[in-house]
Amino acid sequence: MQKIIIIGSGGAGKSTLSKQLGEQLQIPVYHLDALFWNPGWTPSLKSYFQEKLLGIMKKEQWIMDGNFGSTMDLRIKEADTVIFLNYSRWLCLARAIKRRITYHGKTRPDMGEGCPEKLDLDFLRWIWHYPDQKAPRIFNKLEGLKNEKNIIILSSPKETKKWLQQMRPSSI
Repeated sequence: MQKIIIIGSGGAGKSTLSKQLGEQLQIPVYHLDALFWNPGWTPSLKSYFQEKLLGIMKKEQWIMDGNFGSTMDLRIKEADTVIFLNYSRWLCLARAIKRRITYHGKTRPDMGEGCPEKLDLDFLRWIWHYPDQKAPRIFNKLEGLKNEKNIIILSSPKETKKWLQQMRPSSI
């Protein structure tokens, strides 16, 4: 495992897992939200964002967390490992709400500078509908890649914690 992407619903814990895995494997971590969002929640130009991603993907090792469907195929193509956090909508909603409370008026460490934590109805709806609308497409995509890539699907925080604890340098 040298080039890893971590995907899943908002609130699943992608950034937390990427940080933990990066520390354990000594691989640099890149949070797509931090690369995409500029101060004041201003999005990067698509071409500029893709240019940043291409620069990172040229490196020998990286972990990227985030969905960003417009660049997912590009990242999957370069990755050797795809980790999909397939957690329940209730857990993801609860975590997103908790995160909003925890970082009220502050910018999260995995977010672009000058983007204080926010939570709106559209994002809550996206989380709620993720298992029905986004996850099936991701499962189909991953099914087609199972012979080419290391595909890891984790369905609960307990399963993720157990998997992370079992990671050893010999499994890389």
